[in-house]
Amino acid sequence: MTAPRLDPPWLCLDLPHEMPVLSWAVNRPGLVRARRILWREVRNADLPEHLDVIQWLDAQLAARGARDAVCFLTSCDVARFTTAEAEADGIRARAVATVGLSNAESVGTRLPAATRGWGTINVAVEIDAGLTEAARLEALSIATQARTAAIMAAKIPLPTGPATGTGTDCIAIAAPDGTTRYAGLHTGVGEAVGRAVHDAVARGVALWQSTDTAKEARHG
Repeated sequence: MTAPRLDPPWLCLDLPHEMPVLSWAVNRPGLVRARRILWREVRNADLPEHLDVIQWLDAQLAARGARDAVCFLTSCDVARFTTAEAEADGIRARAVATVGLSNAESVGTRLPAATRGWGTINVAVEIDAGLTEAARLEALSIATQARTAAIMAAKIPLPTGPATGTGTDCIAIAAPDGTTRYAGLHTGVGEAVGRAVHDAVARGVALWQSTDTAKEARHG
């Protein structure tokens, strides 16, 4: 597993080869085949009102020769990314996360849209085990559960309840095609994915809590 490459305003996770990636990312959502996962850091000035964000991002990716990549958008400082790896039953998983909670939400409720940037939580998960489509979906559910558990453990209060995520979180699961049918909490895949994502997000939350943005949010 190669280290993420930082090239602000981009962060790139190169996969070992082209493989299925399942996500709801801004660029190439759904189940696609990709060789890399990108993060694009943005500021309010990059996205003026009425801008077609999809078209804008497509042009940005085209200029980089990366329209084939799965790509997240975030106002987080991509240089503050966190990583974690875990192994269970000989299966390895690695999570790379950028974490911001400026638009945090408590599930089942909504707050007014954030005005200080869409911090958001974006997580890419690389798994070295070959998965079926069903197992890929199950691994995505485990990654989502782990992300939520890490946020809730931080006990970040909102007027609507404890923070459980943000309004624009996104997760991407990358794993080769294979015959592994299950990836639940009781499997090696589920354990490795869950621990890697939980640890990467927990580190990201702690890092975000130390920033000026977090201090402003706490003190209004």
